[in-house]
Amino acid sequence: MGRRILNDALRSIVNAERRGNSMVELKPISTVMASFLKVMKDHGYIKDYQVHNPQRVGRITVELQGRIKDCKAITYRQDIKAKDIEAYSLRTLPTRQWGYVVITTPEGILDHEEAMKRNVGGQVLGFFH
Repeated sequence: MGRRILNDALRSIVNAERRGNSMVELKPISTVMASFLKVMKDHGYIKDYQVHNPQRVGRITVELQGRIKDCKAITYRQDIKAKDIEAYSLRTLPTRQWGYVVITTPEGILDHEEAMKRNVGGQVLGFFH
C-alpha cells in the first residue's frame, strides 16, 4: 500500500509539471514520501515542500520548479547490493549526468550516489530525472 501512495504522488507531480503548474497538493501522505521529497529538494528538482497535519490524514504542498521530466516509484520490492547500484542506475536513468535513484537503506533514504559513497545497499524506492 505504501508504494502505491508514493507512486500516485510522484505521478501527480509529473502531471502538474507537464501542465505548467507551480504547486501541487498531495494526499494521502507517508513519511517515505516526505523523505523522497527531501532528496528531490536537496538536488534542486523542487523548490520546497510543506507537510500539513502529519498525524491525521494530512497533505503535502509541493512548490515545483519545472525541472522534473519523469519520476516513478518502483511498486515491487527490489533489493540491491552496494556493488550493483551503479549498474542499476545506468539501466534506469537516461544519462550519467542527471537523475537519481532513491534507495532505502539501513542508514536512511539516500540517493544512489550517497549510497555508493557509504557502500550500503537496500531496496529501490524509485527514481527521478
